[in-house]
Amino acid sequence: MLGVLRRKVASASGLGKSMYAVRPAVSTSRISSAATEEILLLPRQCGHARHFSHLVLPGCSVNLRPERESVGNLHSSLSQQICIRPFCSNSGDLVEAVVPYMGESISDGTLAKLLKNPGDKVEVDEPIAQIETDKVTIDVTSPEAGVIQKFVAKEGDTVEPGFKVAIISKSGEGVESVDHVAPSEKPSEKEALKPTSPIQEKKEEEMKPKVETAPVKEKSKGTSPPPKRSATEPQLPPKERERRVPMTRLRKRVATRLKDSQNTFALLTTFNEVDMTNLMKLRSEYKDTFVEKHGVKLGLMSGFVKAAVSALQNQPIVNAVIDGDDIIYRDYVDISIAVGTPKGLVVPVLRDVDRMNFAEIEKTINELAKKATNGTISIDEMAGGSFTISNGGVYGSLLSTPIINPPQSAILGMHSIVNRPMVVGGDIVSRPMMYIALTYDHRLIDGREAVYFLRRIKDVVEDPRRLLLDV
Repeated sequence: MLGVLRRKVASASGLGKSMYAVRPAVSTSRISSAATEEILLLPRQCGHARHFSHLVLPGCSVNLRPERESVGNLHSSLSQQICIRPFCSNSGDLVEAVVPYMGESISDGTLAKLLKNPGDKVEVDEPIAQIETDKVTIDVTSPEAGVIQKFVAKEGDTVEPGFKVAIISKSGEGVESVDHVAPSEKPSEKEALKPTSPIQEKKEEEMKPKVETAPVKEKSKGTSPPPKRSATEPQLPPKERERRVPMTRLRKRVATRLKDSQNTFALLTTFNEVDMTNLMKLRSEYKDTFVEKHGVKLGLMSGFVKAAVSALQNQPIVNAVIDGDDIIYRDYVDISIAVGTPKGLVVPVLRDVDRMNFAEIEKTINELAKKATNGTISIDEMAGGSFTISNGGVYGSLLSTPIINPPQSAILGMHSIVNRPMVVGGDIVSRPMMYIALTYDHRLIDGREAVYFLRRIKDVVEDPRRLLLDV
């Protein structure tokens, strides 16, 4: 009976030979039919026969003895499992530098420049690469102090937030030194002076393509010079004097937005001129006191910003925008200031400028202008804006027609101050004059509102006391 049970156990467990030989200690008559069923079901309940080391038969006591061959098979299988198990280190020595979040409106960017090389030491939050987006340049910083093991991305790659840029070793282990050799560098003198055998030279000569040259005819003395080009044939410059440079993402974004503005809006520009005498006199009289109290210089831009706030409050349609078949009126004033940087035009925003005084406006403009020039301005500092002021006068522009910055509906253009002869009280006098221009979306703003807007700018700038009296 036990022999039959042993064979059934071995066959049910899937083993070619039983792992254990069962030696009976009592007679086989003591094993009941219920015990027999439990023994038959035991391999299924316990799983594979290799997962238990002894077997106790219910209703009797038995001695279990492992067979040599089975134990040998068990050891070999366990050793095989141990050998193929991969080694994993939990030391956490390697960290990854990834592309940071770039803003809701920016999904990807271009890896413009690698600031470090493999093998360089970096500190925590030290920039190692620069990502150029449609609006700003963003730094990829090191999450830990260590040594750059390698760069995963290269310059010119398009990357998204979370994209792995570099691998950094905190301990500096496993870092391979990389020799950066420029393509234009010549081979070393050892390679240049490396001797070659006559057989190798002969093989190289045979492998070189043979070029058949036609016999050169001697020039006759009576040959005529080549004919001259006709006057109508265009004289094109040689290609060697031209350079092809790919557009930056910022420049492509500016080009796309301005072209969309031109295609979408019904652009129209109206002009006026402003006598800057009183505003310049106000700045000249109080500039020292203003700097002493507020720590910032008093400029002309704050006077135009306050004048624009007054004009927007008098003509709220200029501060509105078209959205489908609706008009959205904004009950706040966020003015964008166009700033030219070496990398392109950026437009930081002065938020809730209607609640600011002259000193707060000047401080905010200076801070945003410095960030824009250094390339550290963020996306949030340029998002939004209900109206834009562009001062081309700082570059010497006398007159221009600015283009609306979508999704706004109007933009004010300032220009250079020029002394011109003006008639004042029947006399011709010299006055510092500035042309101002308002480009607006004629789909939403009529000519009357645009003219009234510029007239309010003119009145406030020429007489700043109107701001105190609210007249």
